Amino acid sequence: MIEREPPDGGGSKPDRPSRRTVVLVHGLWYGAVSLALLARRLEGHGFLTHAFSYPTLGRTLAENARSLYEFARGIDGKPLDFVGHSLGGLVILRMFDGWRRLPQGRVVLMGSPVRGSSTASKIAQMPLTRPFVGKARTALAYGFDHAPAGRETGVIAGTRGVGLGRVFQRLESPHDGTIAVAETELPDAADRLELEVSHTGLVLSAEVASAVGGFLRRGRFDRGS
Repeated sequence: MIEREPPDGGGSKPDRPSRRTVVLVHGLWYGAVSLALLARRLEGHGFLTHAFSYPTLGRTLAENARSLYEFARGIDGKPLDFVGHSLGGLVILRMFDGWRRLPQGRVVLMGSPVRGSSTASKIAQMPLTRPFVGKARTALAYGFDHAPAGRETGVIAGTRGVGLGRVFQRLESPHDGTIAVAETELPDAADRLELEVSHTGLVLSAEVASAVGGFLRRGRFDRGS
């Protein structure tokens, strides 16, 4: 678990959020360490971050969603926002579908296959590679079709087609090398943004971190003129 507090700069700035609390949820295979750079950058924008770690292969989506809810219930933060990368976004959506007694806040999904992942489905079909998706295979195959009720949800999709997904499946363009942009489309999202980053780049990019921070502050992504 990564828990960080933003440095005390000796005074607040009017354009910075007043210590919104953010729960970060990693994707398949990644682990909480993959979120360290994103966490640091969000802290630079004035957020307090907590990273939730969970077994991506050994538990079902519902089991991990329950664990996320229990984790979030232990955080003293209002508002309480959630940011999920890939499978992590599905865990967040499943949590809010079953448990809603949490402080108000916003949600950002980064490269989450809400319409299902053709890459994961292909991997699950092959006996030699099926263990690499484990108990997440059903969630990744079918996705999740609606945003949390009463929570503004933003979607970020990558368009730089570099990644392992291309080894297993011919992806519909544009894509981030693992997930097609079309697979991230959530009909009732408050806003969506496409950026030229790969699937892994979604957690490494400074531009993505800035976009996430903007949405968490205002419920819309910042765009240049």
